[in-house]
Amino acid sequence: SRLGILIVRHLKRLERVILGYLEVSDGPQEEARLGILDTLQCTIEHAWPRLLWDVHSERGPTPEPVRAALLHRATQCLILLDRCSQGQVKVLLEGLHSSCQERQVQECLRKVQEST
Repeated sequence: SRLGILIVRHLKRLERVILGYLEVSDGPQEEARLGILDTLQCTIEHAWPRLLWDVHSERGPTPEPVRAALLHRATQCLILLDRCSQGQVKVLLEGLHSSCQERQVQECLRKVQEST
């Protein structure tokens, strides 16, 4: 939680660590697994707002159809997070749609808001 949104800089390495800890039992108290699940929860809480923007704004050799597929999958992840959080993602995204100037990101935000 000390890193906040800056955790996104370390997601690739963190993913490997999280998976490694979840794969191995560490005894009846499962302290390591409980700790790594706390880490995963904290990472999701701090990193999810960057999901759509990072996918959209990354400029490189990525072809447009691939970029569209990435935005679609990122949108699906936000919809899943919204369902898991009982609608909290929609609440947090309410003001963002009007302030966003990027058409593709606006469309993704609209899909999240309209999902059931």
